[in-house]
Amino acid sequence: MRTGVVIVEDDRAVRENLAALINMDDRLRLLGAFGSAEIALRDVPALQPALAVMDINLPRMNGIECVARLKLKLPSLHVLMLTVYEDDDSVFRALKAGASGYLVKRDAAEKLLNALQEIQQGGAPMSAHIARQVVQFFHRSEVPAAESEHLSPRETEILDLLVQGLILKEVADQLGIGLETVRTHVNHVYHKLHVRSRTEAIVKYLRQHP
Repeated sequence: MRTGVVIVEDDRAVRENLAALINMDDRLRLLGAFGSAEIALRDVPALQPALAVMDINLPRMNGIECVARLKLKLPSLHVLMLTVYEDDDSVFRALKAGASGYLVKRDAAEKLLNALQEIQQGGAPMSAHIARQVVQFFHRSEVPAAESEHLSPRETEILDLLVQGLILKEVADQLGIGLETVRTHVNHVYHKLHVRSRTEAIVKYLRQHP
């Protein structure tokens, strides 16, 4: 069964390009594409999508507020923020609102489909420079005890690549190992760091290695 996806993007050309990308993937089914948060809030809940691609810079109500309201109606919805904004305030407000990942638009053609698949598998894809902003933010935070000292060399290597913004498939390709092997290592990392997501793992690791 294909996974249902919706798009919320006010730029018609961008919206059509995103729709074309999603329609190329036989694992995904585009349920609808909307030009404003208000229309999305009205129509998306009835469609029951599993995934949403959401722009931040929407007219009137912005994408961050739209995510927060959609998550109240669809708690299991996974949202990938797609935007030109790169400031850390937007990043963290989007994640706090319930976004599962964050890509800038210039990365979309290359990384959108893999990012959507990774979100379904429990990941939190971020463009590399977005990940660096997470780094900079948490470098200013208090550093806790280094639980990451218990990670194996391979687990540390994989976590370093996740910090750089690579998605799981890219990690597997770079290290020359299978995707399922990478997932197994990532699950071990989550267990050892006592976290449940990629974002939490990155945050904890970076706070321990300023």
